[in-house]
Amino acid sequence: MATRTRQPRNNDGEFASKSNRKTSGNRSNGGQKSGGLFDLNGRTAGALLSAAVAGAAVIVAASLGRKMIVQGRSGTAGDWDEVLAAEHRMSLAIFDKMLATDETQKIKRGMLLTKLTHALDKHAHEEEMVVYPALREANEKADANQLEHEHGEVKTYLFKLGEMATDAPLWLETVREFRDSLARHTRLEEDEVFPRFKAEITPEQNKHITSLVNKDGFLMA
Repeated sequence: MATRTRQPRNNDGEFASKSNRKTSGNRSNGGQKSGGLFDLNGRTAGALLSAAVAGAAVIVAASLGRKMIVQGRSGTAGDWDEVLAAEHRMSLAIFDKMLATDETQKIKRGMLLTKLTHALDKHAHEEEMVVYPALREANEKADANQLEHEHGEVKTYLFKLGEMATDAPLWLETVREFRDSLARHTRLEEDEVFPRFKAEITPEQNKHITSLVNKDGFLMA
């Protein structure tokens, strides 16, 4: 007597066809196929991550390169007082470019003001975080306090120009007053305070202050 093979039934009690059983088997694997969409998404995510890492590396390299260029303009000048004097000259040169503009050059004036602000912020940080504290340690507190007080006037002028329209009638006059004020400040440093202080310190101290000024300048560049 022949034995008849019984077919599996589905949930409704009906016999399942071969095609239905095949489909059910595919679902049991989670519907994932090797080399399908899942794998493609994984490769895409990996490519995006690699691109992001490469992009970040480019940004960091560009930032370091910019810092080296900016600080290199003054950092190669020599000792700390020569570095600061070089930065004085660069700032005054920006003032001269500003004074050579007219009210129709609003964009250029704004760009020059931004450049001046960055240059003076960097320079003031070097002096306030390194040189003026060193002056106080050498019993030159009065000079350090006066010079730092004059930095407050610099900040006031920067604020005033930042609030003023670049085509305002008093813009050039304010820039000229600002330049004159800064020039007096730099002459006091270069002609009196810094030479006297430098003569009082040892070569090792001079070298150390130079290193600190360059390090701070690089961080602020």
